[in-house]
Amino acid sequence: MKTLIRLLPLIVLLLFPSLNFAQSPVATPQGESINVQTLMEEGNMFAEQLFKNDSALQRYLAALALQPHNAEILWRISRTYIDIGEHLPVATDAEKKEQLAIYERALGYAQRAVAADGRNSMAYTRRAIANGRIALFKGVWESLDLVKQSKADLEKAIQLDPTNATAYYVLGRTHAKVSERPRIVRWPLGLGWANLEEAVKQYETAIALRPDFIMYRLDCARAYIELDDYEKARTHLSTIASLPTKDEDDDVFRKEARELLERIRAKE
Repeated sequence: MKTLIRLLPLIVLLLFPSLNFAQSPVATPQGESINVQTLMEEGNMFAEQLFKNDSALQRYLAALALQPHNAEILWRISRTYIDIGEHLPVATDAEKKEQLAIYERALGYAQRAVAADGRNSMAYTRRAIANGRIALFKGVWESLDLVKQSKADLEKAIQLDPTNATAYYVLGRTHAKVSERPRIVRWPLGLGWANLEEAVKQYETAIALRPDFIMYRLDCARAYIELDDYEKARTHLSTIASLPTKDEDDDVFRKEARELLERIRAKE
């Protein structure tokens, strides 16, 4: 009887040779994986090379439908919503409300990414960025808990992946933004940790890991100017002109770098 059961598939094929089991409409796990990989590659191309955020989002959401607990997909969706939100018009209250809703949606997907994989460095990074955007929208000094959460997430991201350039950069930007207020004002609020020297340190680490990213050098140069270190600022600003386009706003950043370099050209 056992021998007959083992031979049953062969008997069926011999009796019904026209059946084509290879064309079964049921998707196999391997086929699903291939589909997700293709959708992710297309999404990355639209997000990182063509800067078509709506098309990137469409691909990532399609991939998420196949694998709803994939942290890599989830944090990329969060990133895309941030990119979309950054370029929305904000001239009216209604437009501002829409932008905030987009940032909050980005935060939701980042939180899902962290829940899906607590060891994913970029999941924490994207949650920090989404919280940071919401804090900037509402006002940093009205969103102290969000700022503190962002710092904690970025430090966790770096702990998980010491090569995460984005996390170093955003941590540097957090130090720079918070240190705009005098320390004596910040200290009672639990924000005495922020300082420009630490911002520069984090920026430089990000630049060492990703030397061709214009935004890192531009913000680092701004911090050096605040510290009256014009020589290092000029070095970064002068380098920007020769760097390739890696971000959809790089043309704007190049223009800002040229103008800033001209303003400090004679500074000692």
